[in-house]
Amino acid sequence: MSNNLNLAEKTTALKKHTVEKGKRGLFSVVFGRTFVVILLLLLQMGVLFLGFNWLSEYMIYAYGGTVLLTALLVIFLINKRENPAFMIAWMIPMLLVPIFGILLYVFCSIQQETKILRRRLEKLDSDNRNLSQQKPAVMLRLEEDNPSQANLSRYLGKMGFPTYQNTSAKYFPSGETKFEEMKIQLEKAKSFIFMEYFIVAKGYMWDSILEILEAKVKEGVEVRFMYDGMCSLSLLPYHYPEELKKKGIQCRMFSPIRPVLSTVQNNRDHRKILVIDGQVAFTGGVNLADEYINQKERFGHWKDTAIMLQGEAVRSFTLMFLKMWNTDKRIVQENFAKYINIPIQRTPEKGDGYVIPYSDMPLDEEILGEQVYIDILFNAQRYVHIMTPYLILDYEMLHALTYAAKRGVEVIIIMPHIPDKKYAFILAKTYYEELLEAGVQIYEYTPGFVHAKVFVSDDCKAVVGTINLDYRSLYLHFECAAMLYRNKEIPNIEKDFQETLTKCQKVMPGDVRREGIKNVITGRVLRLFAPLM
Repeated sequence: MSNNLNLAEKTTALKKHTVEKGKRGLFSVVFGRTFVVILLLLLQMGVLFLGFNWLSEYMIYAYGGTVLLTALLVIFLINKRENPAFMIAWMIPMLLVPIFGILLYVFCSIQQETKILRRRLEKLDSDNRNLSQQKPAVMLRLEEDNPSQANLSRYLGKMGFPTYQNTSAKYFPSGETKFEEMKIQLEKAKSFIFMEYFIVAKGYMWDSILEILEAKVKEGVEVRFMYDGMCSLSLLPYHYPEELKKKGIQCRMFSPIRPVLSTVQNNRDHRKILVIDGQVAFTGGVNLADEYINQKERFGHWKDTAIMLQGEAVRSFTLMFLKMWNTDKRIVQENFAKYINIPIQRTPEKGDGYVIPYSDMPLDEEILGEQVYIDILFNAQRYVHIMTPYLILDYEMLHALTYAAKRGVEVIIIMPHIPDKKYAFILAKTYYEELLEAGVQIYEYTPGFVHAKVFVSDDCKAVVGTINLDYRSLYLHFECAAMLYRNKEIPNIEKDFQETLTKCQKVMPGDVRREGIKNVITGRVLRLFAPLM
């Protein structure tokens, strides 16, 4: 009898614990920051919609004015210096739901935060342009070597991104190999460490790095860490910067997510930059979370890439970081020169070639990241091999890919087989048929997800960075990359592409035709709004 009573008591206690745990879980969801942010944003959308309903009561009187205003806005849009796809994406809601569509467009167009951020970045660029001057001797050598590549370098130089020599590159074909080298280089830091990442999540990878950073702070090394504000929704506590400051690490969150409708919150810092002592820099697709090193499985095996630079080209990444760090209007601009004008502890080596680090921002009229990709496609002689997680193309990129294939260049794109975003994968497949018909070859990485952003061409050009082939990367995010020309590491990038290709399955025209009608219709509808997604 006693045993039965004990068992009953334990069962009751277990049920009570389960109920309490469930309540705590429900409480954290209902009252968590993410839920509050979403709720407040929905409330603001509701206010806009109610405004639309209120105006609709006076539709008889306002109809003529609405038609006239819509026509004027459409004419205005057509004459803007903007990608036609964005124009069409805005015209659809204006024409289908005139008053609401117009109000939404006007609301997005008068945002002041975006203009303030742009002015801040332009001033930082102007004040520090002397730190990114092109060496004439490097350009003379490049012009003798390849006038076409010199033209691209000249364009990037005008945007503030010089071409360098005396720089080595080391390519990492996985997040795991980058992580191991990253730890080695961090341990060597003597003066400063600058880190800027899109995603940071607590776990083995970040905990290991944080341990090194804490030790370096105690040694007197200056450590600055910056991450995108999207992490505050679910990956890190909102006040995480304060936690790191207590450890001696300077920390900033770029554009924290706030429960306020603002277009500036659509412009995320998607860059991944690590600079150590002005001598070493890393970039690529690898963020600071366990899935990037396959310590945690998400979407099968995670294929990613990165690159490490040592030498003069590191200066550009140092400058990129400092500009973004100083976008906070509450701080006084610091002296960048003491971090840029430092002796480079390296002598030129045979095979260094040329290295061009560059970044792209969504607040100007230059689609710099896309221009580099298009230039590679237009000038390729034999092949262009691409790895990208997303394939949401504007007309210019679609034309460049198909034109290269039609003139006999081997164009191969490696995509994920297991996507992280199903809607993006469905949307990507709407481009497959046109690409395949032009001769572009598409492969899907059978073991899982490809997060790499790589272009390699003709054994002499390569780009490794953060820039995807989609509207968000090319138009809406802050991005960065490193372009290599005749650098001895380029064959290793092509070797990794070929090895990855052996783990892929080729997409055939029949595969596209067998897509379900639901996915086909969904993809075609999503394509209308792709620029705004």
